[in-house]
Amino acid sequence: MKCLVTGAAGFIGFHLCKALLNRGAEVWGIDDFSSGKEERFHELSKDRSFHGLPGPLDAVSGLAEIIKQVALIYHLAAVVGVKRYVEDPVRVIETNVCQGAMLLRLAQLHRRKIVFTSTSEVYGKSSVLPFNESADRLYGSSLTSRWCYAISKSAAEHLCLGYAARGLPVVILRYFNVYGPHGDSSVYGGVANCFIKQALEGKPLTVHGDGRQTRCFTYIDDIVAGTIAAGEAPAAVGHIINLGTDKEISILDLARLIIRLSGSEGGLIFQPYEEFYGFSYEDVPRRVPDISAARRLLNYRPAVPLEEGLQRTLDWHRRKRAEVTNEKGRQS
Repeated sequence: MKCLVTGAAGFIGFHLCKALLNRGAEVWGIDDFSSGKEERFHELSKDRSFHGLPGPLDAVSGLAEIIKQVALIYHLAAVVGVKRYVEDPVRVIETNVCQGAMLLRLAQLHRRKIVFTSTSEVYGKSSVLPFNESADRLYGSSLTSRWCYAISKSAAEHLCLGYAARGLPVVILRYFNVYGPHGDSSVYGGVANCFIKQALEGKPLTVHGDGRQTRCFTYIDDIVAGTIAAGEAPAAVGHIINLGTDKEISILDLARLIIRLSGSEGGLIFQPYEEFYGFSYEDVPRRVPDISAARRLLNYRPAVPLEEGLQRTLDWHRRKRAEVTNEKGRQS
């Protein structure tokens, strides 16, 4: 199998590329390193079946020729991270919609199957739970920049479905709160990895709002398994599929669990949303997927419970911290 992965140096893209290479695939990976890490390309390039291509999609030389060579495209490239949505909505829309449209045109030209990775954000602030793929979506005001990401991904989904109606084999995946090793623990990253970083540094875990908002956290290995299955399963073509777990936990309880697992003594602090995001933000109280379509179409069975996944992620962060400390010691 020959595959193209966009966003290959990102958190999920990196894990996906590693899994594809381990399965014997030849992989072309594209990333502009705006949020992905260049060193991940170096690691992936240790396998001679990986071909790393730096740059945004619209600047990659010979992209059409690459698409002619591959059988399957996994399109993960996007501007991600809630803080980024609020700070730069123009870049969000240009990347998520305009570059996606260009890739879809090329995929259609060469009749290549594409797995498009969308997000649970497209459900907006709907209160009808669990979220089903055919459900209505409800967004806030255009004056609230927080919704630009959801709307950009929703627009890209419509583009995918439009090309599907023209005969392009397309699968749309909606990811739910992915965490795990290599996840971004900066202020732009997911909450689980951010909490782990704070816990290991002995700092208070910063809970936004009152912490009663709930999410369903999905370990990276389960997401990658489902994503690969979406590329391989003929029955998935033409469908939108939620990919996540349906085990709900509040952000406050997540913080308490990470404190217990890590042995942190930093405690908790509560930060109003406007202090972190400004006033152009609106949170979603609950987010729970219906994953029956994933079970039916992909034989998807998330296998890693939250506590186990968090422990694996904690262990990885501890190893990385030890490696950095040892490297500094060698250099001094």
